[in-house]
Amino acid sequence: MSSRKTPTRKKDYRIAIAKTREDLRRCFPVMRALRPHFKSAEKFVQQVLRQQRDGYLLAFLEADGEVRAVAGYRFLESLFSGKFLYVDDLVTRDRDRSRGFGGALLDWLVEQALSLGCDTLELDSGVQRFDAHRFYLLKRMNISSYHFRIKIQ
Repeated sequence: MSSRKTPTRKKDYRIAIAKTREDLRRCFPVMRALRPHFKSAEKFVQQVLRQQRDGYLLAFLEADGEVRAVAGYRFLESLFSGKFLYVDDLVTRDRDRSRGFGGALLDWLVEQALSLGCDTLELDSGVQRFDAHRFYLLKRMNISSYHFRIKIQ
């Protein structure tokens, strides 16, 4: 028997926007893998609720009653990119990687961008996240720029 994980078919999951505190709490364990500085679900929920006032959305992919992948995103517009969907956060639960959940969620985000007339879908990824980079390249994304930062506090 192969140890390879079985890909998941589309009918085996659902994707929804987290709208309630309970939805957000359910997303926390998955998001914490990407954002470990959040030590408690309550702090995470408070932060997401604040960001939602500025247009942040948190989508989750659920299979068999469990959250398997989450994506935080916003719709923005700039002189450089026109109208675009910006992905702040995209993560799959560790034990669910390579099962198609992350790909399905990214494909869903592309559909959202298309449905709202976006020109592009964009994201930044930490330079150390080699597995994520391979995934993005397999999904036909291009490395289009460097992201620079200066800490001011």
